[in-house]
Parts: sequence; C-alpha cells; structure tokens
Amino acid sequence: MAKKTFNDLLSAQVANEFAASQQYIAVAVYFDGEDLPQLARHFYRQSLEERNHAMMMVQYMLDRNVHVEIPGIAPVRNNFTNAKEPIALALEQEKEVTRNIEEMFRVARAEGDALGEQFMLWFLKEQVEEVASMTTLLNITERAENLFDIENYVARETVGDGGNDASAPSAAGGVI
Repeated sequence: MAKKTFNDLLSAQVANEFAASQQYIAVAVYFDGEDLPQLARHFYRQSLEERNHAMMMVQYMLDRNVHVEIPGIAPVRNNFTNAKEPIALALEQEKEVTRNIEEMFRVARAEGDALGEQFMLWFLKEQVEEVASMTTLLNITERAENLFDIENYVARETVGDGGNDASAPSAAGGVI
C-alpha cells in the first residue's frame, strides 16, 4: 500500500470531521430525547465545532490550490442505553481525531511541508482541549449520583467551550 501524502490525509480528515459533527448531533438528539437540555446543548455546539473544523480544512485546501471533494459519511450511532455511553463514544472519537492530527503533522514534516505542519499546530492545540474536556465530562458522569448532577455541571462549567479563538484558521463559508 502506498504511503498517504499530507494532502491525502487532510482530505480524509475532512470526512472524519464531518462524521464527528454528525455523531455529535446524534448524541445531542439522544440527550434531548432524555430531557437533558444542558448535555444536548453541549453536543449541538460540539457538532458545529467539528463542522467548522472540516470547513477550516476545506479553506486551507482551497488556499493551497488542492482539489477538494466533499465526502459522504458512514452512518452514525443513534442508540444508547445510558448517559455514559455517548460520552465515552465522544471521548474515543476525540482520541482518534488526535491520532489523525498527529499523523498529519508528522507526514507534513516528513514531506518538508512547513505550511501544512504549521496548519496542523492549531489543531494539535485544539485536540488537547477536546480530549481533556471530554475526559472530564466522562469522569463527572461516572461519579454523578444522578443525571441532574451532570446537567448542573455542564450548566455551571464551560466544558469544551473555548469561545472565539482569534488564532483559529479561516473556515470556508465562515464559522457557524
């Protein structure tokens, strides 16, 4: 199997980011259906953030004159038996994205693509926040005596909500 280039990996990551966005919508809908509005709101925001990440990558490829194809995605998981399952799934998803971003950084460096390497630095920083906040949310979920403790935590804390980051790359079509 031929080694993937930075641009190949970046194109694949666009699909991964869109898939993560859709998965977060499914998680948000699950929490909405369970009458847990704070968790639902959190994951709806996470969905938009992942969509924005995909569009940042699209804009980068457009700026570098790299052919862009918007991919379809595989079906997402919609059914969960308890509040812990979707949060654990979200944490695993964030860990996988981190591994992908690290690989893209390494490949850009190996190819001598300083611009690609620099572009990945923001995403590496972002993934530290994403994994940490999802780990904390899972820990809170495991320790909570009831679901309303989790709701109160999410309402009180700004879990994974870094706000507007002026250093973030531009997103094609703008950030939502």
